[in-house]
Amino acid sequence: MKTLSILTTTILLFSACNSTPPPNNHTVVDVTIPKSESLNFSHPNISIPSDSSQLLFVTTSNWSAKNGTLQRYERVTTDEAKWVKIGEPISIILGRNGLGWGRGLHTIPQDAKYVKREGDGKAPAGLFYLGNAFGYEDFRIDFPYEVYKTTDHCVDDSHSQWYNKIVDSKKVTKDYKSFEHMRLKNNLYRYGITVNHNPNQIKNAGSCIFMHIRSDNGKGTAGCTAMKENKLTNLLIWLKKEAKPLLLQLPKSELRN
Repeated sequence: MKTLSILTTTILLFSACNSTPPPNNHTVVDVTIPKSESLNFSHPNISIPSDSSQLLFVTTSNWSAKNGTLQRYERVTTDEAKWVKIGEPISIILGRNGLGWGRGLHTIPQDAKYVKREGDGKAPAGLFYLGNAFGYEDFRIDFPYEVYKTTDHCVDDSHSQWYNKIVDSKKVTKDYKSFEHMRLKNNLYRYGITVNHNPNQIKNAGSCIFMHIRSDNGKGTAGCTAMKENKLTNLLIWLKKEAKPLLLQLPKSELRN
């Protein structure tokens, strides 16, 4: 099975679920760190949109590392240039071959050595909007959430008109040969978040990028960002649609602060 991720522009209607409250064991505790430990981010190819106020910042030791750390940040409303840490760092696992510059809100450096391609086993580096949350059952949160079925496919065939989109295979003309089931036989996609990578559907530039539950084998993903289930559900509870949350992924060598 190929573990991967997806963009926000699916042909499905994304709507916040409000029918069932989250299970009692899904609790989130936010601890705001003093401003002295806030994010002071600067990168020549990346500019964080001024209307976003939530950020998931993933860092790795180098371009080839499959293990990394995720830190949440919120923009300080009294000083929009400041991003303050929220909660504790989260251990994550990325693509089995590390990171490569993806297609998102950033500009890929002209001298980039690592650029993501379809099937390369790399997670996308750069800045991306989050799309919608998803899962196998209803989950009431303040972020768009979709319950997926076994017939829902994420298309990774770059020759298809549905490339890098999630579609209901019963409602579209199936012109693709390769895809991912959005409801698996295991729990890896029990909860997840779509990532708006390669929204323009550039052929072979990478598709179906998600944040989802990590497997127990410790192996890297095919391009997703994975973590323990309780950490992921805490993220889902924290995310707010109006905050226009972002995912920023970079190796430490790219940091300028």
